[in-house]
Amino acid sequence: MITVYGEGRGFRVVWLLEEMGLPYRLRPVDLIAGVEHDAEFLAINPAGFIPALQDGDVIMVESIAIMEYLMARYGPTPLAPQPSDPAFPSYQQFLHLGEAGLAASMYFVSGARNLAPEAERQNWSAGQALSVFESRLGLVTRQLAHSPYLAGETFTAADISVTYALEFARRTVGFAFGEAERAYVARTTGREAYRQAMDVCADTKAWDKKVSRL
Repeated sequence: MITVYGEGRGFRVVWLLEEMGLPYRLRPVDLIAGVEHDAEFLAINPAGFIPALQDGDVIMVESIAIMEYLMARYGPTPLAPQPSDPAFPSYQQFLHLGEAGLAASMYFVSGARNLAPEAERQNWSAGQALSVFESRLGLVTRQLAHSPYLAGETFTAADISVTYALEFARRTVGFAFGEAERAYVARTTGREAYRQAMDVCADTKAWDKKVSRL
């Protein structure tokens, strides 16, 4: 049985598993309470961050790496175009940009805006991270001007990666997206597998409802 430890970026993994129809279980990890008291989780990931994945003897961390592993191990799947497919370069680029360019940058913006002392919430590093997010978002916007999904006409794991990042930015700092991005997120989050993943990830679903009411 595949076990996913933690929500957060683990939502990407759960969504992918739902899309692929693979059996799994989600094991909650309470970062607020502190993972130092969670010996089972620390045995899986001593670094103490989420998500982590256990698949038999395989243990992995980092959401994009986990996604690539699952698609390679249990594929082939249309969620991951083959290298010979003309869609592959765009797929590969946006799969990784969703974390390296978007979610990782917004993580530091969110930390400053929501957790830092009041006097440090507009610090230089947070401003730089926001600038990085916005510049990478421009690549997403440009791509969506030519196709409904980031690798072309077909939904792929790159869309899971990027949609998570855009939703993270909306939920954490109230980032205002343009019409193209909003329409794109409506398409990706309208999928049945997304709704199933939200039902599994109860904390993420509750967070989204709370933000939507504000």
